[in-house]
Amino acid sequence: MSVAVVFETHSTSVDNELGIATGWNQGALSETGKRQAHELGLRRRDDELSVVFTSDLRRAVETAEIAFAGSSLPVVQDARLRECNYGTLNGMPRARLEAERLLRLDEPFPDGESWRQAVERVAGLLHELPRAHAGERVLVIGHIATHWALEHLARGVPLDTLARTPFLWQEGWEYVLDERRRSER
Repeated sequence: MSVAVVFETHSTSVDNELGIATGWNQGALSETGKRQAHELGLRRRDDELSVVFTSDLRRAVETAEIAFAGSSLPVVQDARLRECNYGTLNGMPRARLEAERLLRLDEPFPDGESWRQAVERVAGLLHELPRAHAGERVLVIGHIATHWALEHLARGVPLDTLARTPFLWQEGWEYVLDERRRSER
């Protein structure tokens, strides 16, 4: 059993524009982000999706709300799709996050979690998708932790490679998650 997953990051937030690593803070979309969310909806409305899963953080929810306003497509919020919890460093300057990324791969942020823990959390939802949505095409709206989990689970990219690779935004990524492949990992 497999499921086709389309992944999109939340649209640009005010914090993104200010160079802030929001983490588990809610965040809000900027005007640019609202336009991007609208464009995401235009891009994906006729994409044969069965459901949209989104992080429960405001910037991701707002992306889904704008993108699929007036659509009958179900939108499901799931806290497992949240960004990495930077703990007391939620809201830190993005430059600090980038400088600490490899250090925090296995060592949790103060009062937060490590990148590996965040990927494992996201994987909890991703492991359910092949059985619950077999043969379907679903959209997932999330964060860098979501992207890393998909790259790691679906493509086998090591987490330390992901931590060393700059994130480059694009109009969605496509994955196939297979129940058999999950059981082999």
